[in-house]
Amino acid sequence: MTIAVFPGSFDPITRGHLDLIQRASRLFDQLIVAVMVNTSKQALFTPAEKVAMIAAEVQDLPNVQVKAATGLTVDFMAAEQATVLVRGLRNEQDFGYERDIAWMNQSLNATIETVCLVARPPYAYFSSSLIKEIAKMGTDISTYVPTAVAIKLQQRLQRQG
Repeated sequence: MTIAVFPGSFDPITRGHLDLIQRASRLFDQLIVAVMVNTSKQALFTPAEKVAMIAAEVQDLPNVQVKAATGLTVDFMAAEQATVLVRGLRNEQDFGYERDIAWMNQSLNATIETVCLVARPPYAYFSSSLIKEIAKMGTDISTYVPTAVAIKLQQRLQRQG
């Protein structure tokens, strides 16, 4: 049985992330969406909130689990007995970044293989960070994130002022 992990900060989960999750769920016996902490970013949502939002969106995918994770992705993968790391590529810059991370992960744990899925055109040009920026300006973001996530994001931004 092949267990794969799709890690990310998912702050918030986007339609692009969900497309990658759906596609990866067809490739592997089990897929774990690992909600990680990105120490270089200030998160809007807690890990528990992100896990709940993602779980609600993937509930129809029986081989997908959503878990909060801390520390190194390779350590989380070892604990879960996962051997494949799934990443998405939107552009050339993503490729260089993901290649370097794949090499580092391989040096930390030689049993891990990284599989990169190319983002489909409607999802290749936006990120969670960009969505948060346009949401702060009051733009309708429902094209980019699921409706329930858009509502939660707008509520969170309103509370922050």
